Amino acid sequence: MSHTRTALVTGASRGIGRAIAVALAARRFNVAVNYLSNADAAAETVALVEQTGGKAVAIQADIGNRDDRKRLVEESIEAFGAIEVLVNNAGIPPARRDDLLDADEAIYDRVMDTNLKGPFFLTQLVARRMVPSSEFRVPSEGKGTGSSRSATPNSELRTRNFPPSLIININSISAYAVSVRRSQYCIAKAGMSMMTQLFAARLAAEGINVYEIRPGIIDTDMARGAKAKYDALIEQGDLLPLARWGQPEDVAKAVGAIVDGALPYSTGAVIDVDGGYHIRRL
Repeated sequence: MSHTRTALVTGASRGIGRAIAVALAARRFNVAVNYLSNADAAAETVALVEQTGGKAVAIQADIGNRDDRKRLVEESIEAFGAIEVLVNNAGIPPARRDDLLDADEAIYDRVMDTNLKGPFFLTQLVARRMVPSSEFRVPSEGKGTGSSRSATPNSELRTRNFPPSLIININSISAYAVSVRRSQYCIAKAGMSMMTQLFAARLAAEGINVYEIRPGIIDTDMARGAKAKYDALIEQGDLLPLARWGQPEDVAKAVGAIVDGALPYSTGAVIDVDGGYHIRRL
């Protein structure tokens, strides 16, 4: 009988996070459903996971808060024994869309805490639990690869049962597409791209693969605030080669491909789920 794997999905009460949780449930995952404030929506996600064939528990935690991050990891492991897949999905927009020259420092800090600082330190916490050792390893100095002194030998990695532990960062086209009224969000998403590269380089020797999924215009509560604008751009046919809104399930399918082991020789990779937005066209 195959081992039941466990995933922690942040921001999983609605939208993309919920779709990812359900996709994992279809693969018989246990899912720790993290949410910030909407307990009813999180309960709906738990019910959908269980209807789909997985097991789930809802855990309230603010990703931007250090104590909450620690408790989230501890409660996830208490519920299911381990975390083998971490999906950093939680994110917030700025409270106001101020011009770049009027950007508010408190709003900046809140966005960065949730969208970059929180995922960085949550990944650190989870990765320490994933490393196949009683203690996480200390990197050796002067190594461009970021490998550790006692890193798992390549021969062992080749023979270890896969799929390995995985970290999947749900990013955004805002990592490179400038929006001067959402400067905090863009900066945080650009930082997440580098965060993906850093953890991919550091954790490869430990048998942990790291990926970045970069959604475009997805039909979620966050994007619907600019629905009229996006509808017009999509209908004109100039914005997206695949001229439709993306759905949360489109992103979830990319997560499914990763956890199914479709990309075992890729780490630090960017998977665009954006209808071709990233293609430069004349």
